[in-house]
Amino acid sequence: MSTQTWREFGDGPLSRAAASVYTLLVVGLLLALATLPGLVPLLLLGRDASNLPLVAVCLLPVGPAVSAALYALHHQRPDLTDLRPAARFRQGYRANLPQVLRIWTPLLLWLTVIAVNLTHLSVAAVPSGWAVPLIGVGVGVVLVGANALVIASLFTFRTRDVLRLALYFLVRTPAVTAGTILLLAAAVALTVLFSEALLALLAVLFVLAYLRIGTPMIDLVRKDFTG
Repeated sequence: MSTQTWREFGDGPLSRAAASVYTLLVVGLLLALATLPGLVPLLLLGRDASNLPLVAVCLLPVGPAVSAALYALHHQRPDLTDLRPAARFRQGYRANLPQVLRIWTPLLLWLTVIAVNLTHLSVAAVPSGWAVPLIGVGVGVVLVGANALVIASLFTFRTRDVLRLALYFLVRTPAVTAGTILLLAAAVALTVLFSEALLALLAVLFVLAYLRIGTPMIDLVRKDFTG
């Protein structure tokens, strides 16, 4: 079959749909494998406040894995003749790992400290009203971290610049911020009502939605902050 015929075959709507499904399946499998070292012990942990530091340790592999999935999905080509989702996932994982860990590790540390404080307010004889600002700080940390993870996954900036951009875009792109809040709320609800395993099973769809929600921010970063 000629190159021209292959190219035409790869450009049709059914071919593009098949390419997208294949990419999601491969990236989803690799995402599950990359998070497996933390997911297995996480599923075995009881839902007790004393396990919060262990939960944070179990979640360490999630940041780099999600970053690699964002990279692979962002760089996918809707062409059956040029599909390399596994190679792009590995490329994104290797390239982004140091930067992502510099963002993801402090994020988990901050959230663990906040969560431990929230669960021990009565023990510390702290008024229950303190829960409100603590929750507000926690939500802010999560949203900045979510923006930072997208930026660090798709662009090359210094860590401090990534964090500055992440904070800046909380205000600059309110639709992205609102969409991220809704997506995180859906993930939390799924985990609470069902289990972490179901969230892990649907993780690639959440990452795809996360990428689509962040598209306005990605476009502005590319337009305003890259050459």
